[in-house]
Amino acid sequence: MESRPYGGSSARSEGFGLLYDAYEMQRQMLAGASNWATVGARMLNNPALPIGYFGMGPVVASALEVFAHLYEERGKPAFGIESVQAHGKRHKLHEAVALVKPFGGLRHFRRAGLPKDAPKLLIVAPMSGHYATLLRGTVARMAENHEVWITDWADAKMVPLSEGTFDLDDYIDYLIEFLRFIGEGTHVLAVCQPSVPAYAAAAIMGAENDPCRPATLTLMGGPVDTRASPTGVNDIALARPLAWFESHVVATVPLNYPGAGRKVYPGFLQLAGFISMNLETHMLSHYEMFKHLTLGDTESAAATKTFYDEYLSVSDMTAEFYLETIEQVFQKHALPKGEFIHRGKPVDPGAIRDTALLAIEGERDDISGIGQTRAALNLAGKLPRAKKKYFLARDVGHYGIFNGSKWRAQIAPVVEEWIGAHSPRA
Repeated sequence: MESRPYGGSSARSEGFGLLYDAYEMQRQMLAGASNWATVGARMLNNPALPIGYFGMGPVVASALEVFAHLYEERGKPAFGIESVQAHGKRHKLHEAVALVKPFGGLRHFRRAGLPKDAPKLLIVAPMSGHYATLLRGTVARMAENHEVWITDWADAKMVPLSEGTFDLDDYIDYLIEFLRFIGEGTHVLAVCQPSVPAYAAAAIMGAENDPCRPATLTLMGGPVDTRASPTGVNDIALARPLAWFESHVVATVPLNYPGAGRKVYPGFLQLAGFISMNLETHMLSHYEMFKHLTLGDTESAAATKTFYDEYLSVSDMTAEFYLETIEQVFQKHALPKGEFIHRGKPVDPGAIRDTALLAIEGERDDISGIGQTRAALNLAGKLPRAKKKYFLARDVGHYGIFNGSKWRAQIAPVVEEWIGAHSPRA
């Protein structure tokens, strides 16, 4: 990737950076209001206070609870997977931090009773505004029969400026280092955004005949070639020049965070973008949550709460990584055009000669359209056909590819079978 003077030093960028400070002020105010709403809801729900049983009491209590949940303070969620179901039994799942680096590390998951020769799997989580815990369901399902590692990307606002920058080249370097850390015969599953850097890492390691290159690489709903079936996300990336993104969405981390002064794409902006794409759905979800609470259906309300606890927990990404991804993946289509550069050297997809590729897409994916991930199979021109597979998940949207019942019952078995067929011991 050629070096670019990313930094948002223009007056417009500096002015936009003030938005982060304004957001922080509003967040703190709403967090306080959320705390008071929680107190109010608990008082109205207290069986010792009869006001909660009459008139508007239940309605007001439910409204306060929804408001409190929407604006409560959120930090980095925990995976919290205590056990998994395998072979008809519940098995305790052990979680540990395996590797720590400034911009991200590795978490390791191994269930009790897992065979010593079980396949090793590296799940590459997106660095796209949400934490790796968004893939909790992916980890839980794959940990049933695999020894699992997952990339645990850092929140850029928590990384001091003294740690330097983090761009697309660095991301690829991290993946290569992670694979060497885990060792030979490791399988890789990349979800959405990391499909491109994971593919590049596999090609670089293949060209170097690195013994730790992936045994298999599964790409799920990834933007390998966004010219195929463009979505709203792709249209937005192409609608404006890169300078617009630098001046309109890059902000400066406020002084109350360790990463003060760092240029970032704030997580709250990315979240706002995703919510605006499906605003009616999110509004309806919270309305349904309100109705469940007023009717005393706490189980259904809890399910909505659990989803939004994760969905509303966001992190910042470095400006240089965000801008290079916009430019190289969505605007220049560098990888499918054969123009992708890493550390000054071209990345050759033809160097993937023995890493078995599986491309998975969702029929109803509104973020990565049909054909965008499948393009990875055609790029690997020197990989035997027997080491390529495509799977289209019917009636599945973007998040359903890696979470939910269809992921567990229909998609994960395809991934497991592919890994089993191309494991070193197979």
